[in-house]
Amino acid sequence: MSNFLYAIDLICKHEGFNEKAYANPITGQEPYTFGYGTQFYPDGLPVKKEQCCSKSKALEYLFHEINVIDSQLETLNLQLDECMRQALISFIHSIGWESFLYSRVIDCIEHEDLCGAAEEISRWIFDEEQQAIGGLLMRRREEVKLFLKESQTLLKPSTDILLTCFRNYAGSIKQVGAIRQLENGINPYILSQFANEFRLEDGSWVDYPSDELDSVFDY
Repeated sequence: MSNFLYAIDLICKHEGFNEKAYANPITGQEPYTFGYGTQFYPDGLPVKKEQCCSKSKALEYLFHEINVIDSQLETLNLQLDECMRQALISFIHSIGWESFLYSRVIDCIEHEDLCGAAEEISRWIFDEEQQAIGGLLMRRREEVKLFLKESQTLLKPSTDILLTCFRNYAGSIKQVGAIRQLENGINPYILSQFANEFRLEDGSWVDYPSDELDSVFDY
């Protein structure tokens, strides 16, 4: 397992340890999960309600899952460095193998578009009701950072949540309320720094057309 230390750290950190199996938070039914995100035993049997596991068993199950994912990645013959591989192991452990296969991540990697692959990973932050989840946002950021680590590729900020929200801003009552609530929750020193850096030298603001944003952020 020494070859998967980054992946193990990411998964354990963001899944957390659960001794007792818990139901799907949306349906209250299967699949049940315990340990560090384990839903199936190594023999393929599903985790059942009320079942428990120790931390040592949870790690044993996690090591098995990581090895399975790594073997599945091998079959795709992707040109991955070690950090990419471990970032993808954490990502796949989170969303599942089938979801990964139907994502655009594989196509982007095959076309050597690492930024595109990282952007695709960054989009998986929503629950089944399309609500953004803070824990997933943090996990994806760390997975993307690890994914690009060895290549030293910089992810353009055009996929940032704030930028995306403001690009799609329509000025509805709900959106205005969300922006005001966000402003109230931001540290005033950070907010003032943002205001100063966002404003142009002449004190005005600028709104770039969406088709010009890529060139704006080419630095």
